[in-house]
Amino acid sequence: MATVLDSVRALFAPNTTFIIDAETPADVVARENLLDRAMGPDRRLKSSEKIRRGRVPAEGLALVARDTDGHVTGTVRLWNVEAGISPDGTPIEALLLGPLAVDSAHEGKGIGGALMRAAITEAHKRGHGAVLLVGDAAYYERFGFFADKTRHLVMPGPFERSRFLALELKAGWLEGAAGMIVPNGRKLA
Repeated sequence: MATVLDSVRALFAPNTTFIIDAETPADVVARENLLDRAMGPDRRLKSSEKIRRGRVPAEGLALVARDTDGHVTGTVRLWNVEAGISPDGTPIEALLLGPLAVDSAHEGKGIGGALMRAAITEAHKRGHGAVLLVGDAAYYERFGFFADKTRHLVMPGPFERSRFLALELKAGWLEGAAGMIVPNGRKLA
C-alpha cells in the first residue's frame, strides 16, 4: 500500500540522486551532525531552538533526504506551537518549521526545495492551518511564506522581524493572531 510519503517522493524527488523519506531513530546521529555542520556551534541558542527544546516533532513531520546509498543529506522538521491567540482569546495552533538543512556536498541538487514542498504537503494533508518559520525571506517566499501574517506575533528571545514568516495552509488561519509563540507539542519522554 502506497503511503503519503511515497506520493510526495514521486512528485518532488523524481530523480535518482535523492529521495525524501520519514526520519527514523537511526537517523538521529547523522541529522545532528548535519545540523552542527550546516548551522554552526551557536544553533542551539536561537529563539526557535528554545521552542523546540524538550519536544518531539509534530506527528509525521520529521523528514530527511537520502542519497542513493541511504545517507542523510538533508533534514526538515515541523513542531506544534501556539501562534498567539485569536481576537476571541482562543489559542491558535500552528507549526514551526525548522531547521531546514542540506549537506554542503549536496547543495544545488534541489534537496532543500524538495524537503520544503514535502513538508508543506504533508502538513496540509494532516489538517494543519499554518506554518511559521524564521529564515531568509528571499528563499522562503517561493514557497508562499511572508512576514505580513506574523506582524502581531513574537518569538521568545531575540529574532529579526523581517525573517519571521508564515504560510497559511487554510485561508485566514492567522487572521488577527497576536502574542507569543509557545510550544504545545508532545514532550520528550
